[in-house]
Amino acid sequence: MKGFVAPSVGLLGRIVAILLLTLLIEFGASTLLYERASQFSVKDDEANRLAEHLVISRRLMAERAPDERPMLAAELTTNRYALEWGMKLPPPPVIAPDLDAVRGQIHDWEPSLRSADLRLRLTSPGRSSVITGALRLPDNSWLYFRTLEPVTDLNLAPERIALALIPAIALMLLGGMLVGRTLNPLRRLAEAADKVGGDAAEPVPEDGPGEVRRVVVAFNRMQARIARLIDDRTQALAAVGHDLRTPLSRLRLRSDAIERDDVREAVGEDIAEMEAMITSLLAFLGGDSDPETPMRHDLAVLCATVVDDAADHGRDAFYDGPDHCETVVRARSLKRAVVNLLNNALHYGTRATVRLEDRPHEIVIAVEDNGPGIPEDQLASVVEPFVRLDTARGRDTVGFGLGLAIVKQAVELEGGRLSLANREEGGLRACLHLPR
Repeated sequence: MKGFVAPSVGLLGRIVAILLLTLLIEFGASTLLYERASQFSVKDDEANRLAEHLVISRRLMAERAPDERPMLAAELTTNRYALEWGMKLPPPPVIAPDLDAVRGQIHDWEPSLRSADLRLRLTSPGRSSVITGALRLPDNSWLYFRTLEPVTDLNLAPERIALALIPAIALMLLGGMLVGRTLNPLRRLAEAADKVGGDAAEPVPEDGPGEVRRVVVAFNRMQARIARLIDDRTQALAAVGHDLRTPLSRLRLRSDAIERDDVREAVGEDIAEMEAMITSLLAFLGGDSDPETPMRHDLAVLCATVVDDAADHGRDAFYDGPDHCETVVRARSLKRAVVNLLNNALHYGTRATVRLEDRPHEIVIAVEDNGPGIPEDQLASVVEPFVRLDTARGRDTVGFGLGLAIVKQAVELEGGRLSLANREEGGLRACLHLPR
């Protein structure tokens, strides 16, 4: 029918179907087990001995009165066979497969037992298996018997273990595969959730059970809305940055016309602070430019250039490291991170050193200063955006308190991490750990 959509099987329905399938397979395996057990046979002399004992015992029991039969059964019990007499046939044990092949052997030796409704079962299958059974007497009473010695020739233990383990292992593997396939959409959904907000985010295929499919559809819609919000925010920030920098540029030009030097310098400092605030905010929120493509760069040259720029402005900055150290990074954002760390070090201290260590599994860029350091209980919170310290570090700084947050963002974009630690000799050591 046009427009008709077949209802999808839900997650609960699929799990129930998997359980039903495993039960069916287990039932089939159990049936096969009993069929195999019924095909086992004993040695010919054992079957001949049992047949002779049953024929003699049946003839003697049939000749005696019913009240004499229990005592006769005890007399006929030997060290190999135990006999009992009763009017009714008791129910068979739970685990006791029929021994069709053994019954056939006995019938071959003693055809007279074919009319005795002979019944044979294997009780306690395994290494201590015994044969139990019954045969009908002419007056419809029953003679019960069982072997007293384990029937070792049957050797069912390895067979039963194999027959039991193989279906169990097959069922576990099959059930695991089916459940895993049922949960595949959830696994893809979890992987996609980790990429939300990143460049590699892609829509999740909308398949699987009905409940999972509805979650995937809702997730894809949410992911699309988040992507639109990020794009809109980036465009808005770029527009705001451009619109704010334009009047600031005009203010800087007009400040040159101020005659008083002290007022002109104060206005210039305010304009520089406003520009620094706008720059740091746009850098943190990603509205300053498009994402940078990683390329091979020389980190030693990058660090030395940052230090030289600071030294050219009369700052006490030094570089300690190799002459060359190439790796694939986003050079612009990483340079901004090093500049932020160096500016912080020179602002809160009088001397700063940028050290580059080329290790086997990572590259470490460390910026050390001789300032007051940071209280130990605030080392973790100081890297959060818009956080500024009141005790160890002053508040006479420009920006919104995004310097270390921008550094953390830049190094995490490279798959690395930022660590802060107070030096024993005084000051702070900020390290960028970049993976090879």
